[in-house]
Amino acid sequence: MGDKWIRATIFGGYGRVVAAVTTELVGELQRRHQTWPTATAALGRTATVGAMMASFMKDEERLTLQIRGDGPLGGITVDADTTGRVRGYVQNPKVHLPPNALGKLDVGGAVGSGSLYVMRDMGMKDFYKGSVELQTGEIGDDFTYYFAVSEQTPSAVAAGVLVNTDNSVIAAGGFIAQLLPLATDEHAVQLEERIKSITSVTDLLTSGVDAQGLIRLLDKEAASFSSGDIRFECTCSRERLRGVLKSLGQAEVEAMLDADNGAQLICHYCNSSYDFTAEDLEDILLELRGGEH
Repeated sequence: MGDKWIRATIFGGYGRVVAAVTTELVGELQRRHQTWPTATAALGRTATVGAMMASFMKDEERLTLQIRGDGPLGGITVDADTTGRVRGYVQNPKVHLPPNALGKLDVGGAVGSGSLYVMRDMGMKDFYKGSVELQTGEIGDDFTYYFAVSEQTPSAVAAGVLVNTDNSVIAAGGFIAQLLPLATDEHAVQLEERIKSITSVTDLLTSGVDAQGLIRLLDKEAASFSSGDIRFECTCSRERLRGVLKSLGQAEVEAMLDADNGAQLICHYCNSSYDFTAEDLEDILLELRGGEH
């Protein structure tokens, strides 16, 4: 069927929710980066939140999420846009810790203490950047805190990834539920009670519940549904990476030519490699030298 996000209004228009199934996306991230289970869960949860947050954006906006912790993962970066394209990577993919006290993957321990950054490129050189301190490192809690502090929006964020014994991804998905400005304390209590009844997103997904089913668990009378596809897609290309090489400057390119007689660049986001021969570097140097005159 493919991954999807579904968005709806809840509580008679006093709240909104987006839910997503991201199993294929997270599976692709795992395969490309060869992540171990705890790293898979951390990256997958962040990518799921990124896909859902992007569904709230407009037109050509782009979203970048960064988690910088002092745990063994090092850091997580996820990129998403309004067309459903998502990509991402974790600094140290070979991380797997013993289960936490709840018997779950210890994502919080792998992330550690640090900060969460949200950057939106709204086009026309208009950027937004918000940041908060990490609360638990479990991703969902941290984004819940981000929405409350940076966007002053009471929210509940849940994201889960279930990993198989062979490191493959069995299920992934989540939801973001938010109360709108005119919501009352009664709506807040109602949302809190519904959230408490959802103990595990991945248990629900593996039992056959889809994104719309997650929304119905929050409000059986949810309305105004809209949806979109989610997919892994990287924007890298040989031409873009050539531009990166050129941006390093003449001295650096000359050093590569002298030391290695060529260069190989690897995209962090998709792990694709691009080889540049000595002739390629000579062409870049010709352009750089020409630019000096």
